[in-house]
Amino acid sequence: MERKKASDFHPEVLRLFDGYVHGTKTRREFLDGAAKFAVGGVTAAAMLQSLQPNFAWAQQVKKDDARIKTEYLDYDSPQGHGKMRGYLCKPANITNASGKLPGVYVVHENRGLNPYIEDVARRLALLNFVAFAPDTLFPVGGYPGDEDKGRDLFAKQDTKKRIEDLVTGVSVLKTRPECSGKVGTVGFCFGGGIVNLLATRLPDLAAGAAYYGVQPAASDVPKIKAALMIHNASDDPRINDGHPAYEAALKANNVRFEHYSYPNTQHGFHNDTTPRFDEAAAKLSWQRTVDFFNKHLR
Repeated sequence: MERKKASDFHPEVLRLFDGYVHGTKTRREFLDGAAKFAVGGVTAAAMLQSLQPNFAWAQQVKKDDARIKTEYLDYDSPQGHGKMRGYLCKPANITNASGKLPGVYVVHENRGLNPYIEDVARRLALLNFVAFAPDTLFPVGGYPGDEDKGRDLFAKQDTKKRIEDLVTGVSVLKTRPECSGKVGTVGFCFGGGIVNLLATRLPDLAAGAAYYGVQPAASDVPKIKAALMIHNASDDPRINDGHPAYEAALKANNVRFEHYSYPNTQHGFHNDTTPRFDEAAAKLSWQRTVDFFNKHLR
């Protein structure tokens, strides 16, 4: 499939797609709305197909890369769905004197633990972190290999239990023998919102990097002890509308934070499997995130 860019689509088509991805638009509503912008024989259905992920584009670190070790770990979530699973990635050889490395908890979007997020975890392992990426869909069979099916399964889950599954997963990483006990978290879309939420729930969380995530209630901001890094896309009103109040609350409560907005970008700009990917913003934001974790977790 030819790789397209966000600029290949009318902005309204991108807004319709964002609504479709996040459950505020049905497939039919997307197709009906996008049909107005169908030109040159490109149908609305073809546009929808072009906007869907192609995971072959995203693999930066192969699953069998000899420099890292990976495995799937099951864990108990008594306050959540009971049984959970996550993807653990670490360097093949931990060479520092303690034999331990800081942990980074990687939280996926609203489709489950797909290949893009697994690759992000492997990237962190290559940077000398122990990364753990939970799959919130594990209680219903795990990420199904299809983004639409994954999104449907996700939407039907008990949201309160899912949050407890994710909170518990942080302690799984924190207590791993190869983890130093110092843990940060990075998340994208739904996962970005979870980064913000975890910061309000876990006073021992050291750092959180939230990519285009919803903000917590202002009343919960005083609970935040972690340092935060917030990455937002410039063209993402669904997320950006809530940022000013969040930033005001962060400042009022002396929370350490950095905020970056990336010009001419769409929600999902870090995800290198779709046309909304922006290479320059993805690289810059990722380098900032890695530097941030090196500063606060080492």
